[in-house]
Amino acid sequence: MSPRTGRIAPLALAAAATLAAAPSAPAAAAPAPRLTPSAQLALAYRATAKYHRHSAGVEAGYVPDQYCVVDPNGGPGALGYPHFNHAYDGSVDPRKPTALLYEGDGKGHWNLVGLEWMVVDKDGRTDTDDDRPSLFGEPFRGPLPARYKGQKVHYSLHLWLWKDNPAGRFEPFNPRVVCRPGTTRPRPVAPAATPSPAATSP
Repeated sequence: MSPRTGRIAPLALAAAATLAAAPSAPAAAAPAPRLTPSAQLALAYRATAKYHRHSAGVEAGYVPDQYCVVDPNGGPGALGYPHFNHAYDGSVDPRKPTALLYEGDGKGHWNLVGLEWMVVDKDGRTDTDDDRPSLFGEPFRGPLPARYKGQKVHYSLHLWLWKDNPAGRFEPFNPRVVCRPGTTRPRPVAPAATPSPAATSP
């Protein structure tokens, strides 16, 4: 035994004895390791691959929207049919997207094309962004105004994990996703203008 080892061994034994005699304390939770964007993507792949079977997504609580979503600003491409699971509102877990995005052929066949995460903005204002989340090394878009009744000001991140998007993996709309005619949400009809008294007077 070397002199160095001879000095360390008694100290180690003494420390072990002290720890054994001391009352046990609750173990502190180890900090969760920060995953790299690549590791987060790998988690998303593994966790959502099962949802290629549409029934598996529905059974997991993802509720289909009846409408296929296109860019409301008239841009190219579409979102497909979002299937929301509101149990995952606010999720920044790569394994638990808020929505699954499917293409439907109108004959009962569904193709999983993408994922979406949504997080409510804390102060409900679109002019502040100090609580912007990020995932896969990508900041969420927003804050975005509500698009439908009950929705709040929020941040959103799309990931085209299962269908290539030539516009970019994290762009909201995919030019390669198509909504068939008659499948999009009807636009609200503007009320007819009331003629002015001057226009109706003889």
